[in-house]
Amino acid sequence: MGTARSSQGAFFVLGNHEEFTDSTKYLDAVEHSGVRVLNNEKVTVDGLQIVGVHYRDSTNDDHFRSVLRQADVDRDRASILLTHAPDRLQIAEEEGFSLQLSGHTHGGQFFPLPGLRPESTASSFTDCNVLGNLLVYVSYGAGTWGPPLRLGTTPEIVLIQFD
Repeated sequence: MGTARSSQGAFFVLGNHEEFTDSTKYLDAVEHSGVRVLNNEKVTVDGLQIVGVHYRDSTNDDHFRSVLRQADVDRDRASILLTHAPDRLQIAEEEGFSLQLSGHTHGGQFFPLPGLRPESTASSFTDCNVLGNLLVYVSYGAGTWGPPLRLGTTPEIVLIQFD
């Protein structure tokens, strides 16, 4: 595995699939590659606040709100929320975030049996959306879950460049 190369850093939060087993070795490998795992915490990079919340800590309204408040985001400065699923967007907006980056939807992944679907998600949110003062970007991601088959979408790795 190579080393992440970014002058401003690379950041990571756990999704729901990393919870199926003990993620310790997985997280060690991510960190060893030069990517910083954000454990429900805020970092500031050149004045930009970046908060990372793990999936398991974003599934309950009250707990999610508590984690976001503990991050102590300055509403007068730009902020990014990294969290796996594009759920509870209203809470992120209420807590003053500027931009939320999420994935989770697998955008068009083929599910082999009718009626079987991944847990509910804000599936109406794809690509770039606005909710009040919150800009939301949902990536289709680069992988699949279950059978390695996707229909109607192309895997993606997103580069967002700020000027």
